[in-house]
Amino acid sequence: MTTCLVRGTGDVGSAVAHALFTHGHEVLLHDSPSPAHIRRGMSFVDALFSGTSRLERVFGKKARDARDLLPMTLCHRALPLFAGDLEEAMQSARPAVVIDARMRKRAIPDAVRSNSHVTIGLGPNFVAGGNVDLAIETAWGDTLGAVITTGPTQALGGEPRPIDGAGRERNVYAQWSGQFRTAHNIGQQVSQGEVVAVLAERFITAPLAGCIRGLTHHGVHVQVGTKIVEIDPRSDPATCFGLGERPARIAAGVLEAIAGCT
Repeated sequence: MTTCLVRGTGDVGSAVAHALFTHGHEVLLHDSPSPAHIRRGMSFVDALFSGTSRLERVFGKKARDARDLLPMTLCHRALPLFAGDLEEAMQSARPAVVIDARMRKRAIPDAVRSNSHVTIGLGPNFVAGGNVDLAIETAWGDTLGAVITTGPTQALGGEPRPIDGAGRERNVYAQWSGQFRTAHNIGQQVSQGEVVAVLAERFITAPLAGCIRGLTHHGVHVQVGTKIVEIDPRSDPATCFGLGERPARIAAGVLEAIAGCT
């Protein structure tokens, strides 16, 4: 099987890592020390804060340092998460495939192709045969999850896909930078206008009534424009946990890409 390093512990990166792990590949996840990913019930990210996490019967475990990565991936008991230096992770695990699943929609990625490993980019601004070897389409539609062998993915565009009629209005974006503080939890029922967090000493309220599907972890420092809260108006806590449809389809595309190039 193939050793894969997945960059990004959000719901997409976690779904990719979950699919690779359950198909027998050796997988590790890399991210910054305190990422602001909000769909924490649909990802492994909480392991970076509490040490362990679980996503649909697969456990994630924070690695103490880069030296732990190779034995943890070979053990295959839990997915290792590492928030240290990326080059140290690369040198320790020596992955054959590196997948950029950070979903930085507006960032222009550096050229990351290498003779030592295959590179796969997920989402806007990746060009197969250009800055990566292969790319995966992440936009909703008939091509979601498609493997692109030559050329770019779709450009960023459009509004969030509506859930029960609510699109962008179900999300809260940081209007100030600062420390995010909350006592609320993923899956918790809230009323419209209820205070769910404090950012830079200002109250953050729920834009709709429903369940908290996305919530940045308590104590994280966030930047202006970061998505920090998402409310699911369907009010079903089950929709806030597990693998989402879009991340799962993207993960299937990554599996297909790896099967075709290794």
